Amino acid sequence: MTTPDPTFYVDENRKLWNAWTGLHEKSRFYNLAGLRAGGLSLRPIELEELAPAVAGRSMLHLMCHFGLDTLSWARLGAEATGVDLANDAITTARRIGQELGIQARFIESDIYRLPDILSDQFDIVFSSYGVLHWLPDLQQWAETIAHFLRPGGFFYLVEDHPFMRVFSTDATDRLDVANPYFFDNAPTRRESPRSYASDAELAEAMPSYTWNHSIGEVITALSSAGLTIRFLHEFDFAMREKLPTMVIGEDGLWRLPAPFRRSVPMLFSLQAVKT
Repeated sequence: MTTPDPTFYVDENRKLWNAWTGLHEKSRFYNLAGLRAGGLSLRPIELEELAPAVAGRSMLHLMCHFGLDTLSWARLGAEATGVDLANDAITTARRIGQELGIQARFIESDIYRLPDILSDQFDIVFSSYGVLHWLPDLQQWAETIAHFLRPGGFFYLVEDHPFMRVFSTDATDRLDVANPYFFDNAPTRRESPRSYASDAELAEAMPSYTWNHSIGEVITALSSAGLTIRFLHEFDFAMREKLPTMVIGEDGLWRLPAPFRRSVPMLFSLQAVKT
């Protein structure tokens, strides 16, 4: 059987994210009302590790969806540019930015075409939460990040830990290994009318195509692109319920219960500098 061109998967995922945008704008998970009330969509990890460094600096936000984090960084003083492959998401981000009077630029492009569209360089490149597994080519991703960083600039990522993804999302009283940890050229195909962030459903099921990338692959790709890793942090909590066994704490963070608590990394963050 002939393997489809990688652009096939990108185009199919673009259709899905366009369809999800309307659901997510209205969802409690994304909490657009909080941004409208003057708040931020950012989470505790990036607020602690990145927020003190952004005021007055240029930032490129890759895979920004419909822009709430991009607008939040702009609200904190960054000169922010958000990029996403879904045209409906970019249209929504621009509309929300105009509505709230927040200055941010939004560009429609997938990561791999972006160097042909955008010529700027930035102090900071940022990406977060559930982005890497949508990418078929991690080396090209890393080279794109390096391309857009000024010398001395840095890339910051906070992301789902790939080890967490090996476990089944069906088991309710144990951790069952059900998925590979390492990268495979053949993507995982799923089809559902539901999104990860909304109780509402699409009119019909749509496919998604994703790839797992190990921590080693992430670090090697960034290093091969000429970036120096400054830190890699791992966390035993998640921002939403990733596995059925998880429980929410008083701090609003999700963790595995005993006896699994602190046994599985759920998130990681890293900073990589262009020297």
